[in-house]
Amino acid sequence: MKRAERLHALSEMLRRSGSRGCTAERLAHEFGVSVRTVKRDVEALENSGAAIWSRPGPGGGYGLATPAHLPPVSLTSAQAVALLVAVSSAPDAPCADLAASGVRKILDVLDPRTRVKADELAHRVWVDAPPPAARTIRSALEEAMADQRVVRIRYIAREGPRSSRDVEPLMFASTHGRWYLVGWCRLRGDIRWFLVSRIERAWVTTVPCGDHGIHEVGVPPDSARTVHG
Repeated sequence: MKRAERLHALSEMLRRSGSRGCTAERLAHEFGVSVRTVKRDVEALENSGAAIWSRPGPGGGYGLATPAHLPPVSLTSAQAVALLVAVSSAPDAPCADLAASGVRKILDVLDPRTRVKADELAHRVWVDAPPPAARTIRSALEEAMADQRVVRIRYIAREGPRSSRDVEPLMFASTHGRWYLVGWCRLRGDIRWFLVSRIERAWVTTVPCGDHGIHEVGVPPDSARTVHG
């Protein structure tokens, strides 16, 4: 997750916490960063004009003095729950963190009656989803894909050995309930599919991707489709 995205998500979390606020430790855990980074982010929000209060000592933390206001959203309770189901069913999907944050923002601005009905309906849906890859790994892959820069990964092959790969990301693909990073592997000089759950580490480099295109991945099966539109 880029810093600008983290700052926005941080302000939204503080807004949702209301008068209770959030401790620096909880915020650090939520965003996968250090407490020191959280304090720097809070300072950056304050410098940008956000009305943030702080409370020292046990039970203290940070919060927004004036809640932000979002435009009204017109959704039925079933539509709201449909969004929750979609996000909860795919915690390892690309941009899942941003999607979850967006859904929470939508729920926050529903009218009270619809929100109550949505909460009641949501308790009638159970999801047994596998644990997602580490937030830092997913954020690095998403950033590399969005900016089209080479990402360096430490990968565990099916047989067990680990290897370091420099990959030019071309697309994310989901098949049989598992997510893959598909890209040009500079080590193998060919297109490779990397199971995201087998990526141990990921770093975004400053090296731009080459001229490889999605067409090199091959013809998708008839059942495959993009998420566009």
